[in-house]
Amino acid sequence: MTVIDRHLPATEELRALSFAELHQLFADGIVKHGPFAGLKYPLLASIGSALYPKLLGCYEAEIQDWVEVICNTDYSEIVDVGCAEGFYAVGLARRISDARVFAYDTDPEAQRMTTLMAAANGVADRVTARGTFAAGDITSIPVRRRGLLVCDCEGHERNIFTAETLSLFADWDILIETHDLFDITISTNLARLFATTHSLRTAISKDDIQKVKTYRYPELEGLDLRTRHSIVSEYRPSLMEWFFLTPLSKPAP
Repeated sequence: MTVIDRHLPATEELRALSFAELHQLFADGIVKHGPFAGLKYPLLASIGSALYPKLLGCYEAEIQDWVEVICNTDYSEIVDVGCAEGFYAVGLARRISDARVFAYDTDPEAQRMTTLMAAANGVADRVTARGTFAAGDITSIPVRRRGLLVCDCEGHERNIFTAETLSLFADWDILIETHDLFDITISTNLARLFATTHSLRTAISKDDIQKVKTYRYPELEGLDLRTRHSIVSEYRPSLMEWFFLTPLSKPAP
């Protein structure tokens, strides 16, 4: 039975896709839209997050404007803490042709997949996968021009960025996904911590149901809401907040 929904044109023939059909939609492993369009997934797998939003190109759409700014900034060194399978690490390496990327993750499988993705996308010479990141590790990475730190490490950001380590990051641009669901003080404390060294931009995630009803991509046309939900949902346990921090001593990108 066809279900007509007020959020979709009444003239559409709405279709529900089976799991096999969904998988076939993304079988080539190529990211279709967004800042990392063209990124190749050598394995159809994602670590710690949903795969289909990444392959469609709507993953973390809330910060894609920032990511595009980042991709058009002359970063020479990028540190990715919590790199998972390499979506950001390899995606940024593809977009910023001279950048050296240091990708950290405590999961050996994440390190392996990042290395595979880097090779599949022709950037293996500029992407290095490593294990656990500690704040002091940043001092081992000399910055030729401008450095970017991307941090998504499930609450560990509260241990990386502290009053004792703040000076280590004074010259770095920083993109952080904060995790107040693990500790409600994290985002508040980080905003206070960086107040004297960095300018701060913030963004809040969108609920999955609203993504289903508002995201517009050619691949979603003609599909019913449940199928769209299967494709675009990121299944976050709560609304998330991102910080984009840039040093007060430098012009903002």
